[in-house]
Amino acid sequence: MSTTQTIRVHTRCGWAESDALMEQYHDEEWGVLMRDSRELWECLMLEGFQAGLAWITVLRKREAFRLAFDNFDPAKVARYTEADIERLMANPGIIRSRAKIVATIKGAQIYEDMKSKGESFSDFCWSFTDGKTLVNDGVTRLASSPLSEQISKALKAKGFKFVGPTITYAWMQAIGMVNDHDVNCFRRSLCML
Repeated sequence: MSTTQTIRVHTRCGWAESDALMEQYHDEEWGVLMRDSRELWECLMLEGFQAGLAWITVLRKREAFRLAFDNFDPAKVARYTEADIERLMANPGIIRSRAKIVATIKGAQIYEDMKSKGESFSDFCWSFTDGKTLVNDGVTRLASSPLSEQISKALKAKGFKFVGPTITYAWMQAIGMVNDHDVNCFRRSLCML
């Protein structure tokens, strides 16, 4: 008597199949609805560090970033001084770009200013889609969109840096604001719930 074993293989977005860490990120995080203000801000800051680099570079350094930036606590990061900038510039575990580090500190100050005025970062972010996830066709590959251009302009108007339309669109995908999983990806329907 022979037994057959069923091996279940998931079809996932092609970009995630090149690396085990990318597969895990894709399968567990990318496109999952994110509503927490601090998490949204952290994700936006990390997307900014990606500018000019591959996402895998940031992903591999994400835990080091969290350690270096006090777990992306905006209240703490907003108070960083020149000494903190120098400390971060000397940290080989993160991307050592002075402009991106300064932008993250400024981003924390903006976040805290919004909070002090009673403006929720989450509500601000999700106001552009009326709190809903937009679902693309699963075939077309976009680097930006008219909406990412609109959100980018609004973020820049508040003073955020490294939030161009392409970075903003990648962030929108990551936080589940837009579902861009491939049409055959096993995560596509799960991210519509």
